Amino acid sequence: MALLSVLLSFLLVVTTHVTDAQRGPRRCLILTEASYHHPVRSPPPGAGPEPGDRAPAFQVPTLDGKFSYDPAEGSLKESLVIHAFTNKSGFLECLWSSESSLRSLVEGLPDRTQVLFLSLDDSAVSDALWMREQLHRAAADSRKEVLTQLHFSPVPVFALGNWISNVLYYWGCMGLNCGLSQAVFTSDGWKMPVIVKRLDARYDWLMGHWSTKTYQLADAGDGCEPSPSLGGAVAWVSEGNCSFFTKVRSMAKSSASGVLVYSLPGNPIQDMNCAGEECFFPLGIPAAMVHQEVSVAQALQSGKVVNVSFQTTPSPNFFIGIDQQGALAEMGWFLYPSFSFVNWQAQWFEFSAGLQSKLQSPATVIPVFDQVTMQGDKGAVATVELPSDLWDFDTLELDVSLSCPGRRDSSCAQWDHTVQLFVCCDQLSPYCNTELGRWITAFRSASSCSLKSSGGCWRTSVNKEHHEDQRTRQKGTGHWLTDVSPLIPVLDSNKCTFTMKTVPWAMPWLASLNLRFSVSNQTGVVKLRPFRVMSLYSGGTFDKNYNKGYQPTKIPILSSTKKVELYAVITGHGSDENGCGEFCVTSHHFLINGVYNNTHTFDSAGSALGCTMRVKDGAVPNEHGTWLYGRGGWCDGLQVDPWRIDVTKQLNMSDFESNTIVYFGLFNGQDPNPAQKPGNIIMSSFLIFYK
Repeated sequence: MALLSVLLSFLLVVTTHVTDAQRGPRRCLILTEASYHHPVRSPPPGAGPEPGDRAPAFQVPTLDGKFSYDPAEGSLKESLVIHAFTNKSGFLECLWSSESSLRSLVEGLPDRTQVLFLSLDDSAVSDALWMREQLHRAAADSRKEVLTQLHFSPVPVFALGNWISNVLYYWGCMGLNCGLSQAVFTSDGWKMPVIVKRLDARYDWLMGHWSTKTYQLADAGDGCEPSPSLGGAVAWVSEGNCSFFTKVRSMAKSSASGVLVYSLPGNPIQDMNCAGEECFFPLGIPAAMVHQEVSVAQALQSGKVVNVSFQTTPSPNFFIGIDQQGALAEMGWFLYPSFSFVNWQAQWFEFSAGLQSKLQSPATVIPVFDQVTMQGDKGAVATVELPSDLWDFDTLELDVSLSCPGRRDSSCAQWDHTVQLFVCCDQLSPYCNTELGRWITAFRSASSCSLKSSGGCWRTSVNKEHHEDQRTRQKGTGHWLTDVSPLIPVLDSNKCTFTMKTVPWAMPWLASLNLRFSVSNQTGVVKLRPFRVMSLYSGGTFDKNYNKGYQPTKIPILSSTKKVELYAVITGHGSDENGCGEFCVTSHHFLINGVYNNTHTFDSAGSALGCTMRVKDGAVPNEHGTWLYGRGGWCDGLQVDPWRIDVTKQLNMSDFESNTIVYFGLFNGQDPNPAQKPGNIIMSSFLIFYK
């Protein structure tokens, strides 16, 4: 209590005023002539700390004592997320008032992550007390121990006196988790517009966007039933009595240009979303939620014309991170108001730290590319000599990175694309142009602000004996270990050409590639080594003719063969009326000898959170678009893991040509038969023979 009294006394001096701690929902922001806030513009790159820079040490007072961060104290073992709250944001109001959001933080925050909560406002004392109360209440019946990882500072950001303020303002943005989204109301007789915070409906539910024009506002009651034609006005409706979907659908039928749902007195702004089958019903108008504003309601009730327009004022960033290597990191897009996005980013920090530990193991590294521009039909190409003792190794891992031209996520290429690595060591060899690895770029680029995204850095390891990776670390860079050991036999010459490419129209990436050769440390088992690779089937257009081209193939087995493995890399892309092949559940079957059906099913494709489950494996979180959804064998910003099955016991190993294999792919247990725009399957499949 003595410490808190000192802090409160200090803050009475440095802040303009201190308000009482608020126990209920945060009130709406109303800007008047006296309080109008000028937009905060992001300084140009080069004016301050950038992602990847080392975070300096700092200390801040908190409600429970002093919080210290000092990377010089030794090896870093924890990551840190810094969150700056402001009551001017409808997004943050919902984030902090949603029970599911609060529970997600206390139940899902990784053990090796600390979170520091700050306030951008001069009500920092009451904000800190309120945030602590919200999270303590959320943790009361679940994971109380997480509270030791949460720290609440009553010192406003503008009074911190350290580098944090600089980064929050310098990385300011207008993304889905920052920037001040506002509704601006005007009416004849008002001296000033009334400007209130707003929260738009989920982007993946309502695709409509507010235009820059001014709309007329029309009172439509609770919006649960269609009204007489609104003639292009924005409907002003109250919350309650029916779902958000019903309100928006009813107002769309009434010819509204959009819907503004206002909260009832005492209620917070909510996350407007659909539920169940509602989500498949197309609605073409935008919608948002605001607090009820008395002057707007009174003007409409008295028959006055009220107009509304929509704006987003840039703000300081609400979230920044420091990874477990002590590097500053962007936190990316929070696609809706939930602390789950903090957890996912923290999980990615955990994955990255674990990988850095793995990278300390010794290996022989062959550099192939180093920050080479990958773009166009050619891609990135290099020819290198392989180790003379290649066959002494039994492990080959790909150390691949794709980085962005600049240090901010905003410089990264847009969209998620397939990246493939091909190798050719002998133009006359059947192995020439074999696909050695596949990855999917992350989608985190934006033109207006520093948001989350880089493609991905699929690091499969580095050579401790040669060098430690010192490349610039950006938030938009991911690392993965890609083990392609079964394909060592395709490296059938001492000099090989490697080609890495994506679609030719994609924006440029800077590609780096190392080959990492090593010997596994298995003990007590007989080591078998791959000596032959038999190419099987490729994919194609996923339509009614997809399976017609696949015929049974004989499997010749040499007498020296001790083991046979099925090895396939399969991904589904495109979207027909069933979402195939990206968002539908497809199954891929390799039938051996007409009896053994080896099946690989993409059972998480199309699920709402399928790819969030892969963040722990290295999938890059908090991207643009629908990165969260499960997909057909892949996720944004993740390597495509080879599917490997030991099929030795399914074969007659004593007969050279009596074995057969055939492939077919199905949707819902049947041949695909889309009515329009069929998707496609990209596949490389092999049998690997060991001796």
